[in-house]
Formats: sequence, structure tokens, C-alpha cells
Amino acid sequence: MTTESDWHLSLVRPVTPRTPGGCEECLRLGSPWVHLRLCLTCGHVGCCDSSPLKHARLHAANDGHPIVQPLEPGENWRWCYVHEAVV
Repeated sequence: MTTESDWHLSLVRPVTPRTPGGCEECLRLGSPWVHLRLCLTCGHVGCCDSSPLKHARLHAANDGHPIVQPLEPGENWRWCYVHEAVV
């Protein structure tokens, strides 16, 4: 039996950051960010929830891509926005 979290994890793909130099939307808007999150479905780079505009969370909600990982050196974890949990 497949659980909802299994379904979310099935969306994880090998990705390349689309904008490795920063948050895709913040770069376009000229807005600052705190930390970056990489969408593990499509490679979107968005800013974290500590950033003013929370683009990674918005991307997850708008595009249905729930799993991200930090784009920070030395950090190795994954977050599911749907479950609000490390996966």
C-alpha cells in the first residue's frame, strides 16, 4: 500500500539548480533572501521560510512539488512542505 508521503517522495528526481546563484524570483525582483532551497522535482531554487518572500514554499504550493533540500554547503536533509517534516 502506498502512503501519501511515499507519493511525495516519488516526485523526487535528479535535478540541477536552475539558478544556482540565488532564489529565482528574488533575483528577478531584487529582493534579499536568507537561505536557499532546491526543489527536488524540477530544480527550482527558492528562498526559505526565514526569507521575506518564502518563494520555495510558494513554489511547492503552486506547482505541487513538495520536497526540497537546502542549497547550503554541508546541509544534507530533505523537507516536505505538505507534511511539514523532514523526510
